Amino acid sequence: MTQHPHAAAHAGVHAGHRLEEDLAQLLDLDAETSGPVLDEMTAWIAEQMPADPRAVVDLGAGTGTGSLALARRFPAAQVVAVDRSVVMLDHVRAAARGQGLEDRVQAVQADLDVAWPVVGAADLVWASSFLHEVADPGAVLAEVRDALRPSGLLVVVEMDALPRFLPDDIGLGRPGLESRCHRALADAGWNAHPDWRPLLEHAGFEVLAPRTVSTAASPAPSATARYAAAWFARMRPALQDRLAVEDLDVLDRLLARDAPEALLNRRDLGLRGSRTAWAARRP
Repeated sequence: MTQHPHAAAHAGVHAGHRLEEDLAQLLDLDAETSGPVLDEMTAWIAEQMPADPRAVVDLGAGTGTGSLALARRFPAAQVVAVDRSVVMLDHVRAAARGQGLEDRVQAVQADLDVAWPVVGAADLVWASSFLHEVADPGAVLAEVRDALRPSGLLVVVEMDALPRFLPDDIGLGRPGLESRCHRALADAGWNAHPDWRPLLEHAGFEVLAPRTVSTAASPAPSATARYAAAWFARMRPALQDRLAVEDLDVLDRLLARDAPEALLNRRDLGLRGSRTAWAARRP
C-alpha cells in the first residue's frame, strides 16, 4: 500500500518520538546505576569553585541527571537545563517536580548548532557526553566562555569507553562478544571524542587537571540488567552489518525477554567503565 506523504511524515514523527523515549529510558538507567559517579564528580567540582555557584547551565541536559545532581550539590543555585529535544526537556521538568526542585531547575529548548540560548551569565557550565555531538565545538566553547563570569568554571565530561556488562564467556557463541561489539561501534564512530584540553586552551580557558571516575560496581546495582538490555537494544541496529551472523544471533537471544539466557534473566552481569572530566576556568 502506498503511504500518503502526510501519513509518512506523521509516522516519522512518531518513530522519532519513540527513539527519543528509548534514549530517555537509557539515560535514566545510566543515572540509576552510576549515581555515586555523579556524587564524586559534583563534590570535585565544588572543590574547584571559588564560591558556591548561583547560576548553573547544563548543556545537552538529556533527562536532567546532571542538572538535578548540581541543584542538589549547590542548593543556592538556579540551574538551566538546555537540550534541543522537547521529549528530554519534558523528562527534566517531571524529574525536577519529583524531587521538589521545579522552582530551581528551568528547561530551555535550544539547538547549539544553530544559536546560543538566552541563559544569562553563569558561574558553572556542565557539558556531559555532549560537546562531541555539536558540529563546531570551538564555536560552542567560545560561547560558553562569553557566558561564564570571570573565574567561572566549565566542566566537560565524557565516557572513556562504552560500558561493559558481560563476562568474556557468556556460555553462548564465541567468547569475547562484547569486545567485538565495542570494536565494531568504535569503527562506526560511537563515543568518538578528543582530549578536550587543547581545544579548551585554544578557546582561552585555564585547564585544570582532569578527573577520572570509575563506574565499576560489584555487586552490580539492581537496575543493571535493565540497563544492559536497553544498551544492547540501542546498539543492535548499528551492529547489523558489522558483526558476523553468529554474533548477531547471540545478541538476539540476549535481547529476547523470555529466553533463560536473556540479559534480563542473567545473574552474571557486572558494570564496568569510567568517565573523565575536564575542568576549565575562565580567567
